[in-house]
Amino acid sequence: MPDIETLIARNIDPDKTITERVEAIISDVKTNGDKALFDFAERFDGVKLEKLFIGAGEIRELASAIGEEQKSAIDTAYHNIRLFHESQYKKEDKIETMPGVTCWRDSRPIEKVGLYIPGGSAVLPSTFLMLGIPARIAGCREIIVCSPPQKDGGINCFLAYVATLLDIDRIYLCGGAQAVAAMAFGTESIAKADKIFGPGNQYVTRAKTIIQSTSQTAIDMPAGPSEVLVIADESSVPAFVAADLLAQAEHGPDSQAVLVSNAEEVINEIIEKLKQQLELLPRKDIAAKALANSYAVLTDDLREAMDFSNRYAPEHLILATDQWRDLISSISNAGSVFLGNLTPESAGDYASGTNHTLPTSAYARSYSGVSLDSFLKKITFQHITAEGVRNIAPTVEVLAELEGLQAHKNAMAVRRTMSYEDNY
Repeated sequence: MPDIETLIARNIDPDKTITERVEAIISDVKTNGDKALFDFAERFDGVKLEKLFIGAGEIRELASAIGEEQKSAIDTAYHNIRLFHESQYKKEDKIETMPGVTCWRDSRPIEKVGLYIPGGSAVLPSTFLMLGIPARIAGCREIIVCSPPQKDGGINCFLAYVATLLDIDRIYLCGGAQAVAAMAFGTESIAKADKIFGPGNQYVTRAKTIIQSTSQTAIDMPAGPSEVLVIADESSVPAFVAADLLAQAEHGPDSQAVLVSNAEEVINEIIEKLKQQLELLPRKDIAAKALANSYAVLTDDLREAMDFSNRYAPEHLILATDQWRDLISSISNAGSVFLGNLTPESAGDYASGTNHTLPTSAYARSYSGVSLDSFLKKITFQHITAEGVRNIAPTVEVLAELEGLQAHKNAMAVRRTMSYEDNY
């Protein structure tokens, strides 16, 4: 049995193979721009592109092919996600820290944001909703969207429909680390973004962490291969838990599904249900590879289970127990939490309203998931009146003097000693 630190480690790059490959891709995009993106599309996606983007007319045409049932589902998800994120916008109050000294914060949108929508084995219109909706609510002036091309050199009709909902008139046909590099440094066609958002595989995640320190572009968080941790006890429903574990496993072979329980018989029942359900999945080969990278943990009680979860710091945490209310206060590290036996993680993935772009690989210890705040800058303001100068000047002058910064002291003293009016 490995020690806990070894057990909870995931998505590491011990021999720097991924890092070296990603650095080479980033360098190629920086040097060769659009040409590199065309080359990588042919090399990695198997598509010889004639152009690098899908425009407004083609987007509308593709979107018209969507069925009414799918349209209704996307519309409902759009409504719930928008409602939840709009509720996050709050006007902050001004505070008078002392008579005549007023301070406050105000929000401003990040001007240019880059959204990475993963493709590959599964096209994710849900991620487009999760990133595009808060970007629009925030008021970002320019939204750059990149997604890997399909085999026909286009995009999925569902992505196209989401683009119409979000009033996005161009989607760039590039994926992987090269898309991140293009949005970070800019090419002939793709504008440089101020901040890049979106999940991806280990190459995308590594590219985001590299460009954060080598360009003037920020990132939302390290959001790599998906993961779930489920805490289950005798009150859990084994079939539900098995389905939740498989829902993560089918994302990709590098995903991870972890089961933690205080009852060995519960673990055994869930594993049996998992085997049965796995055989019915169209993506069972992918899910099986992810399960080979997953495990179950037996603990003495739910408190110990919660302790393990906090050390693991999962992207998704499911409390599959009737005791979930008692455990909420014990949660310190998790991206998004799903409470009780009737709350599957897939609800948050698609339509409950919360954002599914979340920190992975234990980054939930220090990062939050994407929210409206992710697309905003908080700027502080202060205004001082004549009364405020009289009140605050002695403190500022003494502190500046003890730090040996005479000009700082003078900037305050000159206001205190000169004649002025409050309307300054």
